[in-house]
Amino acid sequence: MKNQLAIAAAAAMLGLAFGAQADMAAAEKWVESEFQPSTLSKDEQMSEMQWFIEAAEPFKGMEINVLSETIPTHEYESKTLTQAFEAITGIKVNHQLLGEGEVVQAVQTQMQTKRNLYDAYINDSDLIGTHSRLQLAVNLSDWMAGEGKDVTLPTLDIDDFMGKSFTTGPDGKLYQLPDQQFANLYWFRHDWFSRPDLKKRFEEIYGYELGVPVNWSAYEDIAEFFSEHVKEIDGVRVYGHMDYGKRAPDLGWRMTDAWLSMAGAGSKGLPNGVPVDEWGIRMEEGSCNPVGASVSRGGATNGPAAVYAIRKWDEWLRKYAPPGAASYDFYQSLPALSQGNVAQQIFWYTAFTASMVAPKSEGNNTVDDQGNPLWRMAPSPHGPYWEEGQKLGYQDAGSWTLFKSTPVDRRKAAWLYAQFTVSKTVSLKKTHVGLTPIRDSDIRHASFTERAPKLGGLVEFYRSPDRVRWSPTGINVPDYPKLAQLWWQQIGDVNSGAFTPQQAMDRLAAEMDQVMARMEAADKRANVYGGCGPRLNPEESPSKWLSDDESPKNKRNEKPQGKTVDYNELIKRWQAS
Repeated sequence: MKNQLAIAAAAAMLGLAFGAQADMAAAEKWVESEFQPSTLSKDEQMSEMQWFIEAAEPFKGMEINVLSETIPTHEYESKTLTQAFEAITGIKVNHQLLGEGEVVQAVQTQMQTKRNLYDAYINDSDLIGTHSRLQLAVNLSDWMAGEGKDVTLPTLDIDDFMGKSFTTGPDGKLYQLPDQQFANLYWFRHDWFSRPDLKKRFEEIYGYELGVPVNWSAYEDIAEFFSEHVKEIDGVRVYGHMDYGKRAPDLGWRMTDAWLSMAGAGSKGLPNGVPVDEWGIRMEEGSCNPVGASVSRGGATNGPAAVYAIRKWDEWLRKYAPPGAASYDFYQSLPALSQGNVAQQIFWYTAFTASMVAPKSEGNNTVDDQGNPLWRMAPSPHGPYWEEGQKLGYQDAGSWTLFKSTPVDRRKAAWLYAQFTVSKTVSLKKTHVGLTPIRDSDIRHASFTERAPKLGGLVEFYRSPDRVRWSPTGINVPDYPKLAQLWWQQIGDVNSGAFTPQQAMDRLAAEMDQVMARMEAADKRANVYGGCGPRLNPEESPSKWLSDDESPKNKRNEKPQGKTVDYNELIKRWQAS
């Protein structure tokens, strides 16, 4: 009997050895064929893969489910990285892709019901204020040091993630792990802006040089110039602006993604305004309790700067964008630039860089025959209420999020997959595919230095110190799913003509205060938000709060002199930094 047990044990050990060898062979195949280039040497990559093989052994044969929105980066994960992970670790991953609204809905449903719908999510760091308050998401700082320590990659290198400040709560703890990030920047046709005839004509009409707009006045002048004065280039009808206005959840994100802050509605402070953030919600410094969105409570959601921002969005969409743009949604408007008939876009997500560098043979009319971009990206222009020291735009940071409602073994297996998709073995290649960099070491790699001329300024932007001026929704927003859904309906009423911008923003601010009042009651009654729920200020005359210096800001001159900067000088400044 003892001999039989010994033989069985030896056979089991032999099987494990063969299994490990097979796993390492699979890892070597993927490292050689797919995961190049990398910031690691091949030996270092294999060392990381060996760790994954050993850490995943207790979960071998498990099947897990994760969810993210549909962008090229996540398509690569869903189609390619799941195959690699299963081949190497034996864990099967169903990586589902849905629209962003559906992802937020699933996250909200899992939080409300505490049922395990998915084992992990890539959801925007915009929910950091929600996750840090509700404490339904796993505190990753404590997880990595405690219960999840045995499945936390020793070479994860959290400090290498550019977006870690976006996923850190007011308690200093990390709640989400960045998987991809992209900024909303200014996009323009560099080839058109460089034409001497157009430059001369613009200066004759507007009195200053055609270039990258520094302020919204210049952006508006350029939009008018191409739509109403130039009209046609090389036989093609051209337009000076692109945006979208379909009454759908996408429209809400279009506005909460720092549009009000770009106009200047918020306060100074990075990564988000203090005390008033880019949504117009006020939360005093040192506090975790929002006190209101309406100007009557000290907020800025319906203040002059916010109303100006909505008015300009609606006006430019109607006057300077191609026909039909007002009915486009997020997914339709941004790729539409590849048609090649738009001069500029003030609000363009770099997540679409991958499609904008597609070959001309694939129908992309914004590259030349050699695949060189005819366009460039640059810092977003700011509105007349903006002041130095404010954030200048939005940066999406889709980040891995674990929930306490997920059984621990499934959570550990999902955490292994999450780390695999952002590991240094994998991340540089993934960044080249999706062009949504998360690691500082990746964007500074020699392969991106070589590729930079083909990417229209993306590399220069992410290597510059300016990148910190673009940031996601911050901690002032106490419950993102509940509040975000209010925006698109009210903004949609502006697009339809049902309400003026002032009426719409008054209604929006009042609705936000009503929802936050319910949060306040729930927090006081049952500590739902951990004592950090809203504590609304009493309503008072807006004149008490409106100021020439601080947010909410008094009405001011909304059409100052247009100002532009030469793109080449801008790039030199970035490179020097």
